[in-house]
Amino acid sequence: MRRMKAAATTEPGRLRIIGAVLVVLLLAFGAATASQVVTRASAADDVIGSSQPLSADAAEIHRLLADANTTAASGFLAGGEESRAVGDRYDDDIRQAAELITEAAASGEGSRTARSRLSVLNRQLPVYTGLVEAARANNRQGLPIGGAYLRYADEQMRDVLLPAARTLYETEAARYQRDHEEATSWPWQALLLGVASLGVLGWTQRRHFLRTNRVFNRGLLAASAATLLLLCWLAVGHALAWSGLNDARTNGARSLEVLNAARVAALEARGDEGMTLVARGAGAEYEKTYRESMAELLGSGSGPREAGLFHEAVRLADGPAGRTAVETAWEQTRQWDERHTEVRELDNSGEYAAAVAKVIGAEDSTGEAFDRVDAALREAIAHEQDQFDSAAGAGRSALTGLALGAGGLALAAGAGAVAGIGRRLAEYR
Repeated sequence: MRRMKAAATTEPGRLRIIGAVLVVLLLAFGAATASQVVTRASAADDVIGSSQPLSADAAEIHRLLADANTTAASGFLAGGEESRAVGDRYDDDIRQAAELITEAAASGEGSRTARSRLSVLNRQLPVYTGLVEAARANNRQGLPIGGAYLRYADEQMRDVLLPAARTLYETEAARYQRDHEEATSWPWQALLLGVASLGVLGWTQRRHFLRTNRVFNRGLLAASAATLLLLCWLAVGHALAWSGLNDARTNGARSLEVLNAARVAALEARGDEGMTLVARGAGAEYEKTYRESMAELLGSGSGPREAGLFHEAVRLADGPAGRTAVETAWEQTRQWDERHTEVRELDNSGEYAAAVAKVIGAEDSTGEAFDRVDAALREAIAHEQDQFDSAAGAGRSALTGLALGAGGLALAAGAGAVAGIGRRLAEYR
């Protein structure tokens, strides 16, 4: 200790201490940068390759189940003359939903809540399809009990399957949000170490200038340049990643959330419309939920607080292509609602066959308007998904090579500091 203390009182001893501090500080800066960049790049990879796709799959499961329920009701109204296209659409919805549920369960990813909801969907989907098949079989034979089976199936869908799918989507959306926040959090530790390293390098060179009148020390100058380059790369790279991922969330993920909600609301309204007729005079509750879904889509008033999902989707739409698709869906939904009013007038006046034709007919029917709504929303969702993928990919690419570069530049800066201090120590030999 006495020798160390004595050495610290001499200029060579002080230079060695300064050199050691510089090397430790520069290597710590490089290690912190590499570590924090790897963490954020991994979170960005999860956003692009895991949590957002799983969230999209969960939303698709929800939509497929709602569409299957809507299609089952429309097919039932056709009686024994259910079209092949309607039957194929129902079968495709169930098949795709089952595949997505199986894939999500087999992936082993997600929280305990997600796995629990997937288990419910796996167990209860066959129960629902069994009820629908019983309803179809009885309906083909003209037996009134077919309507009861379909109502039981509808209750199974609304009370068990759709809530489970909605919870699954909310769970995966929350996971996406956590990954997004981790990917966009600023690497303050690395930034502060970088600033501290530059500060100590600047102080060291100024100290040398005051003691020797020499303006430049090549080693310390090289260390300063490497440190400044790494600090700028870290700040600019993370700023670009932050901007890209936030743009993906604002103009992609948020729009997708609203559009998926709008599509499900439209499907549920369409299902309620069909079930009102299936119930044969006992469909007041279905008509009520139809009105609630329409209010959710179109809004319940003219003020901003009463604005519906379409208004929000237009506000969030990224570019004219996405906005046009949403506006088309909005206009077609208004037309659908107008035609639905005619359906209710026909049904209430006892013209049941005419009301059914107005719902499932090929022209001037609510079904025709609904198909246009669904197609426009599908187009808008595809557009926003492309926008998300593009923005998130650009944000992730901004971090490419930064972790490896941090290690190389930190080692170069440390070597420069050692060379610069060594040059000054050589003057004392």
